[in-house]
Amino acid sequence: MKRICMIWMLLATWAGIVRGQNGEMVLDVWPDGPTTASADVGDTARVNIFLPPAERATGRAIVICPGGGYAHLAFEKEGTRWAPMFNEMGIAVVVLKYRMPHGNWRVPTEDAEEAVRLVRRHAEEWHVNPSDVGIMGFSAGGHLAATTATHATGDAHPDFQLLFYPVITMEEGVTHQGSRDNLLGPNPSEELVGMFCNERQVSPQTPPAFLALANDDRAVPPANAVRYYQALQEHQVATALHIYPKGGHGFGINESFPWHVEMMLEVKAWLQSLK
Repeated sequence: MKRICMIWMLLATWAGIVRGQNGEMVLDVWPDGPTTASADVGDTARVNIFLPPAERATGRAIVICPGGGYAHLAFEKEGTRWAPMFNEMGIAVVVLKYRMPHGNWRVPTEDAEEAVRLVRRHAEEWHVNPSDVGIMGFSAGGHLAATTATHATGDAHPDFQLLFYPVITMEEGVTHQGSRDNLLGPNPSEELVGMFCNERQVSPQTPPAFLALANDDRAVPPANAVRYYQALQEHQVATALHIYPKGGHGFGINESFPWHVEMMLEVKAWLQSLK
C-alpha cells in the first residue's frame, strides 16, 4: 500500500499538483517555466490552495501574498493560517509563494499576476466566480498586492484588495528601504521608483480596498497606507482604513495582536459588504 501511495504522489508531483494532508493543493505557478527567470534558479513560484466545501462556496476567492521584505516569506501567519477563517466564510484561498526579485521587479510581479489568472482559469473547477477574485498582502506582500491592483489589466486585475501594514511607496524616507532595494536594486532610476510608488498609480479602475495597520509600526511607516488611502479617496475608490493604536509590524493573524478579534470581525464585515 505504501508503494502505491508513493507512486501516486510522484505522479501528482510530475503533474505540478500535490495534495497535502489537510486537503490543500499545491500547484506550480509556471509549470512550463516563468516568463522572466529569477537570478536564483532554484527559486520557484507555487500556490497553496484551500477550497471550502462545494456546498459552502460563495464563488469568492482571495490570492494571498505574504510579506518578508522581498527577501523571504512569512508564509504561515501571513498566509496559510488565514485559510480556515476564509473557508468557513465560503471563500477559496490561494496562498502565493512568489519568487524573490533580487533587484528584478518583474519576477514577483509576474508571479502575482499569473496567480490571479490561474484562479480564473480554474474558476469552474474550484467553484469560483471569475468576477470575484481578490488579492491580499502583508508588508512587502502588501506592496506586491497593491502593485497588482494598480498595474495589472485583463484577467490579472483583481476585483478587491486587502492590505495589512503595506509598503506602498518607493520614496526614500517613507518606504521600507530593504523592500525597495530588494525589488528595484540599489540605484533605481527616478522613473522606476515612480512606477512602483503605488499611491501614484491609483485610478478609478483600482479595486475597492481594506487597509489595516498599527499606529506604532516602526518598520513600515503608517504614511504608506495613509497615502494610498488618500489616493483611493481622490479617485472615489471605496476604501476602509483601520489604524490600531498598538501592535507594531508583522502581526499577521497572531492572536497576540491586541486588536486581533476586532480586526478579524472588521475583515469579515468588509468582505460581506462587497457586492
